[in-house]
Amino acid sequence: MEIDNDGAAGGGDISKEIGDINLAYMLLAQKLAKQDRAAAMYRLGVGRELADLLANMSLTQIVKLATSNFLLCSFRLEDHPMFAVFGEGKDTSLQQAHMSILMAARQIQTRETDAVS
Repeated sequence: MEIDNDGAAGGGDISKEIGDINLAYMLLAQKLAKQDRAAAMYRLGVGRELADLLANMSLTQIVKLATSNFLLCSFRLEDHPMFAVFGEGKDTSLQQAHMSILMAARQIQTRETDAVS
């Protein structure tokens, strides 16, 4: 896909593309939640309640939610250390292990912050 200087996608409608991404993301999230709830919670960065909701949504509900014009998924690589992992020249398995450690630490930190609030 080509993006012009105005940020508009050439030859396509951004809302449709967002909907396509949302649908793919929601279907993957539901599949993860149905197969292994704990792994889904970790990989998606969601709590048990949301993982249960995802696992039990109907296809109609997923499609309706996916048609929103805002992205349902978001980057969790918001800080420099997470992006830096990929530029370190480590082998792929070591990069994945390092990223898993950073993500787990971040989830623990978020839960501790939420518990204090």
